[in-house]
Amino acid sequence: MIHKHAQYYFRHIKDDIPAGIVVFLVALPLCLGIALASGAPLFSGLIAGLIGGLIVSWLSGSQLCVSGPAAGLTVIVFNAIESLGSFQGLLVACVLAGLIQLALGYLRAGIIGAFFPSAVIEGMLAAIGLILIIKQIPHATGYDTSYEGDESYMKETAHSSFMELVDAFGGISPGSVIISGVALLLLILWGTPWFKKQKLLKLIPGPLIAVLWGVGYNQIATQFAPTWAVGAKHLVSLPVSQKATDFFNNFMFPDFSYLTNPQVYVVAVTIAIIASLETLLSLEATDKLDPLKRIAPTNRELKAQGVGNIISGLLGGLPITAVIVRSAANINAGGQTRIACFTHGLFLLLSVMYLAYYLNYIPLACLSAILLHTGYKLANPALFKKFYQKGMSQFLPFAITVLAILLTDLLKGMAIGMVIGLFFVIKANYSAAITLIQDGSHYVLSFNKDVSFLNKALLRKFILRIEANSTVTIDASKTKFIDHDILETVEDFLATASDDNITVEVIDLYGKEKIKKHEALVVLNERVDLS
Repeated sequence: MIHKHAQYYFRHIKDDIPAGIVVFLVALPLCLGIALASGAPLFSGLIAGLIGGLIVSWLSGSQLCVSGPAAGLTVIVFNAIESLGSFQGLLVACVLAGLIQLALGYLRAGIIGAFFPSAVIEGMLAAIGLILIIKQIPHATGYDTSYEGDESYMKETAHSSFMELVDAFGGISPGSVIISGVALLLLILWGTPWFKKQKLLKLIPGPLIAVLWGVGYNQIATQFAPTWAVGAKHLVSLPVSQKATDFFNNFMFPDFSYLTNPQVYVVAVTIAIIASLETLLSLEATDKLDPLKRIAPTNRELKAQGVGNIISGLLGGLPITAVIVRSAANINAGGQTRIACFTHGLFLLLSVMYLAYYLNYIPLACLSAILLHTGYKLANPALFKKFYQKGMSQFLPFAITVLAILLTDLLKGMAIGMVIGLFFVIKANYSAAITLIQDGSHYVLSFNKDVSFLNKALLRKFILRIEANSTVTIDASKTKFIDHDILETVEDFLATASDDNITVEVIDLYGKEKIKKHEALVVLNERVDLS
């Protein structure tokens, strides 16, 4: 069995290692940025990224989901550090949140993930694509270097994101525009059928070429045309260790004396709930994007995230979740198995220990191009067209989810999308459960699926349409359950049908409303005697 697994992973290694490098390049500034935005030590973001890559990748049931520090938790973490008065207090909350997630996994709470309608999940992906585009244009034009908001999108950052987008066009840096423009062009070319057919080019991922182009261009421009180069503040900035062992001096440990503080438990429950929801949404969305359409077990994912958060809290890392932006970048770069996610963790480790000096040459503009390309793939106009063609019951939940996420934040937007989706599900069930077909003076009243009290009004409407001196067949052969309210309505109709000279034939109606069969037969015999 182990040998089979090894063969499977080895077969895809040529796709996974380059994809892992791309995810690492995308995750690196985000790990630092989320730590910065959370008011936590920069290194805590990198620890969370390392644990997501090196540990959670093997515990998770998903082959493509990438875990790490999540932008959706930045506000919670920032407020928690303030209210607890210490980062080490937050670490205690993170360990407790991990224990809660582990318990949720064993209690099979992962089933919640199955209740998100497909249109709402697709809407979330499209919204994330648009957010990536809005967030990355300032980097692509060299306007701004604040990466704290690159993945986050909360009510308080939504307005500033649109303002930054507008301002970005007023502060264009020619070097950044050239880097991001050519990088984007390279990524588009790399995705064309001709490029995909070239055996040699197929081995090199487009995003890696985009990064190499950015570094090469900037080095040449710095030497020969400094006005066309990008400055240090527009480059990746990692803390550089003098020697590899410096890495271990950055670990922080939780202060368990905070266990006596009731606020820690409030923070822990909040982190556990938000992190679990974000993970389940990301998992559902990653399964949708997976070219091989694999379905990851949700309860196993909650357990994996729980273990990840316990270890992250113990070593001084931020809380982690499965993250859709990095998972989408992984799929976009051709990742096939968990080796890609593990590789991203390995490169994060190497970069912090040995490579930080060299990685600081990478312009943020080429990372922006990778994310802009990912954003376009997620929010492809063809997707909007596809949902429009499916009809309003699919298009409205999709479009409203996109709009709601853009105007509020991820979780509120999903909640709004869920309510709209639920409305259409109830409406579809309401309409399809009972049908009335008329052929001259003969009517067929069919119960097509399980019929509940929600369908009572529709049934009454159909009964009122049946004219006097006609024949009616009530066919319940296709349904397994009939609500007692529905049966009563039918019985009222049977009792009065003879007054209007309506002849009624009943097919397979009784015994489905969970009453005893002999009672149903007595009722049926009474009806026969009456007629």
